[in-house]
Amino acid sequence: MPQTVLPDVKIKCMLPDSIMTRAVRGLTYIAHPLRLRILEFLDVHGMSSVSAIAHGVGVEQMIVSQSLRKMRDAELVQTHRRGIFIYYEICREYPASIFVCLRKLFGHMTDQLKFMRATYKEILPTDYTTMAANRIKLFAHYDKMRILEYLTYRGESCVSEIVLGTNIPQIKVSQYLKKLSDDDFVKSRRDGRHVYYDITAGIHKTTIGCIHKRFDKNGNNF
Repeated sequence: MPQTVLPDVKIKCMLPDSIMTRAVRGLTYIAHPLRLRILEFLDVHGMSSVSAIAHGVGVEQMIVSQSLRKMRDAELVQTHRRGIFIYYEICREYPASIFVCLRKLFGHMTDQLKFMRATYKEILPTDYTTMAANRIKLFAHYDKMRILEYLTYRGESCVSEIVLGTNIPQIKVSQYLKKLSDDDFVKSRRDGRHVYYDITAGIHKTTIGCIHKRFDKNGNNF
């Protein structure tokens, strides 16, 4: 049975509030199939014009321009002017590194070893990217991410342990666990009077790990 977490004990792996807030903000913006595909195109092909991106993702140029404008405002992409032309480039900070994790997860799911290499870049199938964006949308929320983060690094826990470890009110923890369970992000089992929760495998767990690796490497320059 999992041990009770003492009130003054903090999980060593928990990210600083500012870093998690920034990560969730980035996830909220990329949790859209077209935006994720645009970022993926830039990650694979590098600096590109709107017309090249539109051709690459197979979407009308005006729609691509609108998405790029929103992502520029969110500091996910940056622009460079060359004469009369404007080129877009994915920003170096998170969530650029999310694609390394998405490709590795795809490699695990399909047994395609080439995607397991961190330096390998290839456009993923559109249906997979769409699925990833829609799944990200379901957990791109600060409290949900904190709960998933706790379960990732502490393992199976009951509600009271999660409350103590995340400082989220118990009523909210219970509500979010219900939603996370409905979306298959967590699983549960009953042991006597207690119900224990654990994170499942998938894009959500991969994303948590990706964020932590990025922070471990870059610290506050995340």
